[in-house]
Amino acid sequence: MPIKVKAIIGSTSSASYNLKVVEFMRQRYADRLEIMPVFINALEPFSIDNENNPPENVVEFKKDVADSDAVLFAVPEYNFSIPGQLKNAIDWMSRGELVLNNKPAFIIGASMGVLGSVRAQQHLREILSNPNLAPAILPQNEVYIGTVHEKLDEAGNLTDKGTVAFLDIVVDNFIKFYEKEKAASAAD
Repeated sequence: MPIKVKAIIGSTSSASYNLKVVEFMRQRYADRLEIMPVFINALEPFSIDNENNPPENVVEFKKDVADSDAVLFAVPEYNFSIPGQLKNAIDWMSRGELVLNNKPAFIIGASMGVLGSVRAQQHLREILSNPNLAPAILPQNEVYIGTVHEKLDEAGNLTDKGTVAFLDIVVDNFIKFYEKEKAASAAD
């Protein structure tokens, strides 16, 4: 049975490279991962004024994330950090029901620049270390897809063999990590 993974798409762009990579992963690993994109575009801005009575789209978003075995963050880099809308979604997840706490997760990032969202992922890892978030993040498997626009064909398929081979390794490592986390959780 495939692992049910909710992929939080950190970009609000309709032409998101990160969404294209997630769609590629969804097809390539469908026998092992049931990847479903989760969009954050319409989430209202977080405010402490309504954290105890969040808007309906926030409630639905958190239910969607909670209804998963694992989470995949697909993060672009905006001005050396994560996009504001992704930070907003994370802020919502840090309040009320803590839907990420101890949930197995992994991170990918793609950008047109050569560094492939490395700085954004560093910031994301720091943010996710908050005890109110604290997913169990796959260590030592950073996926930085630089110059992504040169690695996708017109259908959105990754064509760079080295990138695909590395994704294969990371997905294998994530599945092993997930099984280990699941076993440890069952033992508690």
